[in-house]
Amino acid sequence: MTVIVTDAGFAPGTQAEVVSLADLTDQTEVDLTNTDDPAALAGHLDRLRLIRVAFPAFNDGRAFTIARRLREMGYKGQLLAKGPVIADQYAMLRRVGFDGAEIPEDLAARQPADQWQFRADWQAHHYQARLRA
Repeated sequence: MTVIVTDAGFAPGTQAEVVSLADLTDQTEVDLTNTDDPAALAGHLDRLRLIRVAFPAFNDGRAFTIARRLREMGYKGQLLAKGPVIADQYAMLRRVGFDGAEIPEDLAARQPADQWQFRADWQAHHYQARLRA
């Protein structure tokens, strides 16, 4: 089981059947690996309602780049990080375009909602904006 983390807190994980990029035809939910090229979704972005990007480990940041590229390409649907990201990464997830994260249930137990909620005001922790001011 998984838990979805958003600015509003914890919610049950995704119940819909989400397909891989290789299996995508007319579905509206897709999983990307951290090595997939988001350009492969260029013709599909307008109909996709959920894209999950895999974080195989909390220290593998390639999914951050994929999220930013998807938003720059115009994707407006729900974008979730999927895997063992940690609460300390939540502000960065939000800054690059993720709407939240889908984390394993055991990680949610070790890092409860209040640890994620502390970072939910991710714009307040944006040091670059403070430096520009």
